[in-house]
Amino acid sequence: MKNRPMRQRFGFAWEGIAATWRNERSFRTQTLFALALPVALLLLRVSALWWALCLTIAFLVLATNREPAAQLVALLFMENALALFESLMPDPWPLPVHVAISSVYVGTVAVGSWLIRGQRAA
Repeated sequence: MKNRPMRQRFGFAWEGIAATWRNERSFRTQTLFALALPVALLLLRVSALWWALCLTIAFLVLATNREPAAQLVALLFMENALALFESLMPDPWPLPVHVAISSVYVGTVAVGSWLIRGQRAA
């Protein structure tokens, strides 16, 4: 792959993304959620900091789709980002924020547990 034209390297990358799309159901699901993320951020009218953190987390999850250990690191990053989100929220929190953050916490624990259990089995 070294010393190839940039256009050809992008072609290789696109082929890899297309193959992952065809073969990995979780990647398709994560991509659909990542595509819905900007719509949700627009509807919620959040600041640029929220946009940056949310998109970073989404790209981390998509980039680590085939590596459980890397996914665990992305989930831990997301956990720290949520702690930052919590510190930025006004008091008292609106109910939708409570529900959203609680569901992300539950999802983080569930996926982290699943990844750890999968690492032990392998």
